[in-house]
Amino acid sequence: MSLTPLTTLRKTASTIDAKTPAHRDRAIDGLRALALLAVPTGHWLLGGFTLDAGGALHNASPLASFGFFAPLTWVLQMLGIFFLVGGYASVLSYRRAVARGESTRRWLRGRVTRLGRPVLGVTAVWAALIPVLYAMGVPGTTLRTGSTLVIQPLWFVGIYAVITALTPWCIKAAERFGAWAAAPLLGSVAVVDFLRYGPFGDAMPSTLSLLNLLPGWMFAYQLGVSWGEKKLGRRGAWLLLLGGTALFAALLFVFHYPASMVGVPGEARTNSHPPSLLVLALAAAQSGAAILLRERIGKLLRRPALWAPVVVINLSAMTILCWHQTAMLAAAVPGSFLGGTVQGLTAGPDTWAWIAARIAWLPVFGALLLLIGRYARGFESPWKQATHPRRALAGLLAAGFAVFALGLA
Repeated sequence: MSLTPLTTLRKTASTIDAKTPAHRDRAIDGLRALALLAVPTGHWLLGGFTLDAGGALHNASPLASFGFFAPLTWVLQMLGIFFLVGGYASVLSYRRAVARGESTRRWLRGRVTRLGRPVLGVTAVWAALIPVLYAMGVPGTTLRTGSTLVIQPLWFVGIYAVITALTPWCIKAAERFGAWAAAPLLGSVAVVDFLRYGPFGDAMPSTLSLLNLLPGWMFAYQLGVSWGEKKLGRRGAWLLLLGGTALFAALLFVFHYPASMVGVPGEARTNSHPPSLLVLALAAAQSGAAILLRERIGKLLRRPALWAPVVVINLSAMTILCWHQTAMLAAAVPGSFLGGTVQGLTAGPDTWAWIAARIAWLPVFGALLLLIGRYARGFESPWKQATHPRRALAGLLAAGFAVFALGLA
């Protein structure tokens, strides 16, 4: 008797559940998977295109027309959770490496290599695709639009790698100061925001905001390190949840920070690039909630049907991060050749019809990501068959793509 698809899925889920070690922290993996899924969901829902007279695609956002959707970004902006879990997992990984007698340099090289392979893969592939697509008639403007979308989420990898390199110092800070080790990072961002937006704002250089880049994202990572070192418990979690929520409300309603957690075309201020104090307030509240809900999440993920997708998502983390924009472009670029605008795809994101259509397109983007990921996931594995010349070629292609995507050529 042949198995039905549902029976097959249930059997697969049970097999994955049975193979999971008893000591595996399912709540941490679940939080990481949730934060990962928020990235493509946010980009697919809040990223759109317009089609010019020449048939070229330009980036657009529904937030420019529907500002009241800004609270949706409070839910979808979960990088704070990702860095929190990253800090927690890094502590455990580092402690295990030290116990094995492994050097800090070797541990760090392994972590950075795992991050770098998929990034090198997607950028090298895109560098090779651009001239081919151009020869096939895809406008240069569309290719630039696509390249900016592809490279957009990759900044995170560089920041995450730098912060990961600081893990030993984060651990020392947590051992000495506990969760309060994250407080100077919060204070640093607050000072920079005051200089940018306070009475001296007009006299400040625009590059001042770059000072928020490292402490802004390191804040949640340091909290995760403190959590992993058992220096952050339920009392601290409640303080983060309530204090972060209060600070968020004050910044939003008293100090009039932009409501959207992502950049909105035409807006002079942005919360995300680099992160503002509002991002840290949200990260604090989310981190507190995550720590308080850890046990409940762990119990919930004891169900094989819920646990199996978490495993799959975590095993494909970098593939999801690196290729989800390509999946959307795989639908939008062909759509731009249909002779007219396609609602939810190439039409301007400024109508309710676009919103309804875009929601309908989400499963298509997901299916395309699954298809692409079937081949692209190989970049996450060690490149054992790659010779030195091939690695050098991949690096050269990746560099060329970065130059193109950043508008330097």
